[in-house]
Amino acid sequence: MKQVIRAFIAIEIPPATQQKLAEIIQTLQKSISPNTIRWVKAENIHLTLKFLGDVSIANIHFLEEILLTESAKFKPFEMSIGELGAFPNPKRARVLWVHVAAPQELLILQREIEAQTVHLGYSAEDRPFTPHLTLGRVNRNVTIENLNQITQVIQQNPIGFIDVVQVNALKLYQSELKPSGSIYTCLYSAGFNSFFNPKR
Repeated sequence: MKQVIRAFIAIEIPPATQQKLAEIIQTLQKSISPNTIRWVKAENIHLTLKFLGDVSIANIHFLEEILLTESAKFKPFEMSIGELGAFPNPKRARVLWVHVAAPQELLILQREIEAQTVHLGYSAEDRPFTPHLTLGRVNRNVTIENLNQITQVIQQNPIGFIDVVQVNALKLYQSELKPSGSIYTCLYSAGFNSFFNPKR
């Protein structure tokens, strides 16, 4: 049995919203050369609050306790999704994403998760938290022409409001890297308002 897994803490995006994002990906794919971007499968789109990296199986229990403790402090809230963007910027795109309009509760929740996991020994993030849903990652061997094409596509596809998502739980996921792409498995789910529902 594995003693270490790759894991992250995230907010689940409902299937109906994932489908809307899949339709946006399909639209973008028509305007961007093949093999330029590694697109995310719709069912894998989520809002990452903390990427943990390698996690010892022995630490899973402590991470569950963090999720349970933090989730009990919050009531369900909503977040709005819309607007296409890129990291680090549209002219030098490495990651294509959709913006998440963050209510104060989300920002507080992320800060608490960050602080508690750092206290447990995981590395602190070196960049400010920017709530987003990743649609695709630009391949490393792309040409200047490819990058210019991506910039044009972003500018020519001003995506507005997409959906409102109800947030009512924190989830701990395992990430397995396969030749066909990443597979995410929910290891634990902690619902807001002290309700919790472990999933094993």
